[in-house]
Formats: sequence, C-alpha cells, structure tokens
Amino acid sequence: MTEIKNDTEMPQEFRRTINLEQCDKRVLITGATSAIGAALAQTYARPGVILYLHGRRQDRLIQVAADCAAFGAQVITQSLDLCDLSALHDWLKNLGALDVVIINAGMNTHVGSQGEPEPWGEVEALLDVNLKASMLIAQSVLPAMRERGTGQIAFMSSLAGYFGLPMIPAYSASKAGIKAYGEALRGWLSPEGIHINVIMPGYVESSMCDAMPGPKPWVWSPQQAALAIQRGLARDQARISFPFPLNWGTWWLAVLPAALSHRIVRWLGYGA
Repeated sequence: MTEIKNDTEMPQEFRRTINLEQCDKRVLITGATSAIGAALAQTYARPGVILYLHGRRQDRLIQVAADCAAFGAQVITQSLDLCDLSALHDWLKNLGALDVVIINAGMNTHVGSQGEPEPWGEVEALLDVNLKASMLIAQSVLPAMRERGTGQIAFMSSLAGYFGLPMIPAYSASKAGIKAYGEALRGWLSPEGIHINVIMPGYVESSMCDAMPGPKPWVWSPQQAALAIQRGLARDQARISFPFPLNWGTWWLAVLPAALSHRIVRWLGYGA
C-alpha cells in the first residue's frame, strides 16, 4: 500500500504509517519542490522505495508527494528551513541509514541591472543553503553510511562552478565550493564504499533559470536533467555534467588563461 507521511503538517489523508522493512531503497532529496527536485523525485518513485522529500513550499510539496505515491513509492515530507542547521541535523540523524542522498536545494542571487552589488543578506542566505547546509547534510548522513560501508551522496553544483560568471559571483563561488567539497569527499570516502558524486547542470527550465540574467543556451527540461542525473548516479560518475557542448565549453573556460576566458565570457554576453 502506498504510504505518505509528513514530519510537519499534512492533510489527514496523507498521514499513514511507514513500514521500513518493506523498503529496499531509501532516497532523500532536498529541494524537491524545485523543477529538478520534483523531476528527480518522480524518477526515483516506484514500489519498494521510500522517498524522503524536503521542500520549502508546502502546497507544492504535497503535490509532489502525491505524484510520487501514484508511482507506488512511500513518501515522507519535511519542509524545515535549511538555514536552521541545528534542526536540520536533528532531523537527518534520526532517519537512519539512507541509500541515496541528493542534496539538490539551492538558491541564486545576482548583481543589479545597474551594476549594484548582490544584496548582502541574499549572499549570506545563499551561502547558508548552497554551502553550509549541503555540507551539514553530508556530515549528518555519513555516520550511518560508513557504519554499513555503503551509500551515495550527490551534491548539486553547476557548470558555473568551473568559471565564475560576472553577473552571479556569489552563486558561482558557492557552486565551485561545493564541487571541490564533493570531489574531496569522493577521494576520502570511496575506499570505504561510499559513493560521492558532483552534479553540474547547465540551464534547466525553472523559475530560478528564468530569473538568471544573461543568455541561456541549450536549455534542458527538468525531466531530461533528472534522467541524466539518475543514469550518472547509477554509473557512479564522479561528475555528472550536461548538456554537451555547454559542459565542454565551460570546462575550457577553467583551463584557458583567465584573461582569455574573461574575454570569451564577455563576448558571449555574460559581462556584468
């Protein structure tokens, strides 16, 4: 029987008891109310899977949970503030051993249209969510994985993590940071059977994508992105980057001399 539960508030029809013994896969996805997050949740939803879905928008979270339940998954939802690191840790440490953790939640900010700096309050919140919360999630779920000697954690970086774009400096910095963190954890933990992966998408149809300034070539649908991510995680790819050729081009921006890369970025229309 499909079962859905919420750790916060949920209509009575969604309140049921989870039987963990019947589940052969336990998957946690943060930011499940975002475009990619919702598509990922539906991609992983199937009978025998228990999904832990986190999202900020309660109404959207209920809909995503219902969609996943329709595919036969058991679903538990949580909508706590990721900036509340203490509450986040308390929630995660009580979940027990998870098989797959996709740290997808994130936010963006950008410089103003007249060159104004990014609002500092937005920068702080962005770093709390994109970096600090992502790192804490990994540290909170790792002990149970290491005890079992198995598990998988995927960090959501971005192609902007290869080379900082002038219009989104804080976002670029956070994605470069989480890329480096995930790569370091992979080198540290892979001998223990823990798989660490870094996801580096280009432009994916979403409200966040719409709000970002600058050109948006090779835009993918959330469903395309979710399938590419799922396949990459199944293959344990160290970096899951897409789409080609945008991923190839951004990689070159990191390799070329910085002065040349800056000229290319401005020529392409990404200058501040």
